[in-house]
Amino acid sequence: MLGVESTAHTIGIGVVEDGEILANVNDTYIPPSGFGIHPREAAEHHAKIAVALLREALRKAGRDASAIDAVAYSAGPGLGPALRIGAVLARALSVKLGKPLVPVHHGVAHIEIARALTGSCDPLVLLISGGHTMIVGFADGRYRVFGETLDMAVGNAIDKFAREVGLGYPGVPAVERCAEGAKSVVPLPINIIGQDLAFSGLVTKAVDLYKSGEVDLPTLCKSLVETAYYMLAEVLERALAYTGKRELVVAGGVARSARLRQILEAIAEDRGVKLKIVPFEYAGDNGAMIALTGYYAFRRGVSVSVEESFVKQRWRLDQVDVPWFSDVCVSTSDGRRPS
Repeated sequence: MLGVESTAHTIGIGVVEDGEILANVNDTYIPPSGFGIHPREAAEHHAKIAVALLREALRKAGRDASAIDAVAYSAGPGLGPALRIGAVLARALSVKLGKPLVPVHHGVAHIEIARALTGSCDPLVLLISGGHTMIVGFADGRYRVFGETLDMAVGNAIDKFAREVGLGYPGVPAVERCAEGAKSVVPLPINIIGQDLAFSGLVTKAVDLYKSGEVDLPTLCKSLVETAYYMLAEVLERALAYTGKRELVVAGGVARSARLRQILEAIAEDRGVKLKIVPFEYAGDNGAMIALTGYYAFRRGVSVSVEESFVKQRWRLDQVDVPWFSDVCVSTSDGRRPS
């Protein structure tokens, strides 16, 4: 299975064979300092690099294109122009090779690669990629949401603050490094609505304090990070109590955060659950997660014709059927984990 990822700033190609990752090659569009991702410019970057990445992925996998049995692609959610570049590449390969096409939900792919690589079967999942902030668990054929952001994702929120104060991109590691120089925190808005969260007010207040000069930047960075992560911690603890799940898996790019890991370790110890965090290499957007999820889906009969293929800028994770869920439990229990 060959997989193409292109939802936002990263284009990636992954190759999976019998559930084992053979290649994972990615390239990221870096926006100009002080700016976020421009969809058209990201798409132009992806279009320029796509064929070279494809060749590199096949070389690393040690496979010729003729060995591909099916082509998976990230069908959404994401930035429209970027999504279309990946979809066009996948369709072209499908037509040229005469092989099936498998649409993959980007968020589900983050979860599946985290489950596979951590050997997890039926966890509660904290999904914190650039565009997702959700707490989900599997029930009745789909991933169900036990809490989510109502406005922006936590990663996007911290990135936005970083741009506003000149800390550059990517924002999360830059803000966390800046926070290390702080000795205290200041109160910022905590917006928790039931099991859901909102981060925009938190960012607005932090930026206003920075512009007014009332609070130094390290203190603001520490205050922002601590408030945002403890908001996540509160709804996460409730979800663990409600679902009774004994594993907590963290998926997505923000899973790389050292400070968040400390907070989650404390939660896991307190509640007696196993904490499992996706490996660093596979935390951000990558082609391998699309290939692996496409592999699971295709074995369960999921595919579309080129004429029926699609991309969706908005596509809720809990709208996606996951008929392969138990297959991952089998593969992780018998040792067949992706390398």
